[in-house]
Amino acid sequence: MKSKPRYRMISWVAERYQVHPQTLRLWEREGLLNPARSRGNTRLYDDHTCERLETIIALTRDLGVNLAGVEIILNLREQIRKLQGDNEMLVELVHRRLVEQSEVPRYHALVRVESGTIQVVDEE
Repeated sequence: MKSKPRYRMISWVAERYQVHPQTLRLWEREGLLNPARSRGNTRLYDDHTCERLETIIALTRDLGVNLAGVEIILNLREQIRKLQGDNEMLVELVHRRLVEQSEVPRYHALVRVESGTIQVVDEE
């Protein structure tokens, strides 16, 4: 059973990741983050958004990548993820097709046997 997603407010996320809330808003405007919104329009960060934030922080703080570079890297990661999914699906389809082709239909016999020619052989 899938658990309910946990959402966190911007203040919690800012404190947890040591990022100013204004920085989070800027990254949202730049399209790097896309937090959910409550009915009152409060930003709500789920686990997926927080993982994406961790990646952005690692790229900017640890590797010195600028925001344009971060966007390119995140887009490439998403494309890779989609291609891996497509590849897994294609491998499964090819596998199924090979299994289907290797099966011998019931109406095809591997050996021709004439009626009355089958004899019991004693095992030695």
